[in-house]
Amino acid sequence: MLLFDLDGTLIDSNGVWVDVDMVFLARHGFEYSQAYHDGVAHSILQNCAVFTRNHFQMEESCEEIIAEWMELAKDAYHDVPLKPYVKEYLERCKSAGHRMAVFTACVPEHCETAVLRHGLDVYFERIIYAQDLGADKKSPAVFRQAAELLGVKPRECVFFDDSLTACKGAKAAGMTVVGVQDNYFHGSEADMREVCDQFISGFGDLL
Repeated sequence: MLLFDLDGTLIDSNGVWVDVDMVFLARHGFEYSQAYHDGVAHSILQNCAVFTRNHFQMEESCEEIIAEWMELAKDAYHDVPLKPYVKEYLERCKSAGHRMAVFTACVPEHCETAVLRHGLDVYFERIIYAQDLGADKKSPAVFRQAAELLGVKPRECVFFDDSLTACKGAKAAGMTVVGVQDNYFHGSEADMREVCDQFISGFGDLL
């Protein structure tokens, strides 16, 4: 089973959320920082909202914070491009008979928009949302849950992701892990190479 992250792995969307975060924080008189980046990177929205509210001691509720983020993101996923050679790699895997699925922390409506916009739905038998499992892709347990939903063992999965924390979680769950380079996590390449079974600059490396 080939299991793919979406944001920053299949699509070049991480910049969308950097822009959203910067505008949101500026509106409320706060500055974007590395500590904030580390606190919200690749987390599900509910956990991001809890972190944001606590980090800045905001009076707004988590629901109000999420609503503002969604308003700022709007239709951004209609225009997010694929990462290079993604479709070529997926087509090769499909032709080889590999089972494929997506495991993402992305908001479902945004994920569905991007998947349908680029015609990726024909490659994946299922999309699993971390928010439906109630956890970020950091804990090995959530990867075991995802594998169980797909009817496979973690050791039977090859997981692709651009986030170091997600790669650590998948590796600890027993999956084979392929780290995917993304500029959003440009400072973590050395650690990614140490944690992952393979590290690629893009899917062209696998063709």
